[in-house]
This record gives sequence, C-alpha cells and structure tokens, in this order.
Amino acid sequence: MRRRSWDAAFTAHPEEVARLRRVVRLRLTAWGQDDLVDAAQLCVSELVSNIVTHVGAGTPASLALSTGGGRLRVEVHDPDTRALPTLVDAELDAEGGRGMALVAALADRWGVQVYDDHKVTWCEFVVRASESATPGGEPSVERADALLDVYATLKPPACSYDRESGRVRRRVEEESVIDMVTDLLHRLRARGGDVDRVLDCAQSRLEGAGRPLSP
Repeated sequence: MRRRSWDAAFTAHPEEVARLRRVVRLRLTAWGQDDLVDAAQLCVSELVSNIVTHVGAGTPASLALSTGGGRLRVEVHDPDTRALPTLVDAELDAEGGRGMALVAALADRWGVQVYDDHKVTWCEFVVRASESATPGGEPSVERADALLDVYATLKPPACSYDRESGRVRRRVEEESVIDMVTDLLHRLRARGGDVDRVLDCAQSRLEGAGRPLSP
C-alpha cells in the first residue's frame, strides 16, 4: 500500500471539530479511502472532543493522518500526559463517557502513547486491498498528488458530496484541479504572463505524453 502522511496543528475548541471533520473527508477522499470517511470523522470528533473536555478548551494540539502497511492511522497529539483516554462502561442514556467506546467500536484498534512532553491518542483502520491501490507511479502524477493534497486543505472544493464513492472522488479531484489551475493562471496573468501561450504549451506536452486534453 502506498504510504501517505498529512498533519496539521489546531487549537482545541468545540467549533474546530466541524473543520477537522471536513479536512478528514477531503484528505481521505483524495487518497481514495472514501469508505473510511464516516468512521474516521466520528473518531476524530471524539478524540478532539476528549481534549476539549478533559484537557481544556484552547489546548494546542495536532491531527495526523497516514496510510501504509494496509492501514489508515489517525493520531491526535496533545501536551497533557496525565489525562489519559479510557474506556468507560457508560449507561445507554448517559450524556457522556461513551466517546472511547465509540472509537473502539469503529476502529480496528486504538491506543495511547505517552511521551515526556505530550501524548498521542491513535486509532487504525484496515484498508481493503482492492481499495488501497492507487493509479500513478509516474513522477508527474506523484507531484500532482502532493500538490492536490495541499490544495484541497487550503481551498476545499465547492462541489457538493454524494454517497457514491467513485463519483465523490472524481468530483473532488476535478474541482481541486480546476481551482488550482485557475489560481495559477490568475497569478500568471497578474504578473504579465501569457496565459494563452502557457495553455498551448501545456496542451502540447500532455499530447506528447499520450494524454490529450478533453475538449
């Protein structure tokens, strides 16, 4: 399975949960792991909410996602080495206490690693072999993947989502490519560059590589 990684710092506030859920969806969709989006989002919600509740609002923290070895790994880092997440046998009608039980039910495994100055609460999901393979392998595709990974975080695609994973991934990729190319061309034009010439050159190079642009 192809190895990928991404991480971002955040400040633990309740309103951050929705933003991080959106980032997780964009990241996993770009990586072709659409079937894991819902479970990963729920786990991130619980892990971040745990920091807000048990460590404190305003705590500096970070979220990391990675793939490799047939697994998707989700990590949440925070500086408190004393407040350790634990499984609680909460009643069904309890208002809290079921967060880590939900993580344990959704993920294939989870745990906590404690270091001198911080702790990492993590969970992992097994990726089915048929969905872990990604096209590419060419340097140009690898570079484009890296750029799109960054760009999807900076500017989430404007298209709406649906439940058909293949369509979701294609629409997100296409929207991100359109946004990125448009922004680059705007930048080129603002600095006096020749947009038409650049587009013609890009068309020629793509056709020379055997991948003509669609009209």
